[in-house]
Amino acid sequence: MRVADPGVAVVFGARNVGRAVVGERLARGWRVMAVSRTAETLERLAEFHPEVVTVAGDASSPHFVEEVVARAQLDLGGLDLVVNAVAAAPRDQGFGGGPVAEAPPERLDDWMAGFVPHAWAVLRSAAAAMARTGTGTIIQVSGGSARRAFPGRGAWGAAQAAARALTHAAAQELRAVGVHVALLIADGMVRTERNPMAGRPERDGLDPEDVAAAVAYLEAQSERAWTHELVITPAGDIWVP
Repeated sequence: MRVADPGVAVVFGARNVGRAVVGERLARGWRVMAVSRTAETLERLAEFHPEVVTVAGDASSPHFVEEVVARAQLDLGGLDLVVNAVAAAPRDQGFGGGPVAEAPPERLDDWMAGFVPHAWAVLRSAAAAMARTGTGTIIQVSGGSARRAFPGRGAWGAAQAAARALTHAAAQELRAVGVHVALLIADGMVRTERNPMAGRPERDGLDPEDVAAAVAYLEAQSERAWTHELVITPAGDIWVP
């Protein structure tokens, strides 16, 4: 449910998409707490947005996430929006986990660990806090693999699909108490510092600001017409119904 600005937002994953969400909320006058596992990411964020409250820690820890949510409510005065933009993935493997028949036994655990525990910890803590107040929006950001499998990305697709199921369950559970839960699927390559998509036309990829704009759209919705799954696809990429 939309609240009168300024509101209070907590953003998990403060790099790339998360940083764009933080900037968009701050531009609206919101009070924002940003969470990242690495101090370097938070230091860079604070250089651009000195007014943001930063917290370093692992969002896959339910206890840590509970503490963050409680701190936001106490220090910032409420909890109106929680966005989970964490998308940790193993850096020593090809993207997606590789072909099922060729992957080592532990490969599934590697890729699940970078996504599902974060989704679980954030969803459950935000849901519990907002259920008590009967208001707020929770948004889980994911990729196109949440919708469909890709060859060579089975392990990553399994993690994304699991997060999708958790988000859908929470959305159904919290509708009746006035809390809006939505899955935001960025179905296309998102430009990042590690992958700027150099030389590619702008229409081939998404910018983090595009995802932040979709977050803003979902947060502003009236409970008369909530969206529980939103897919955004760059014009230059293949759109699959």
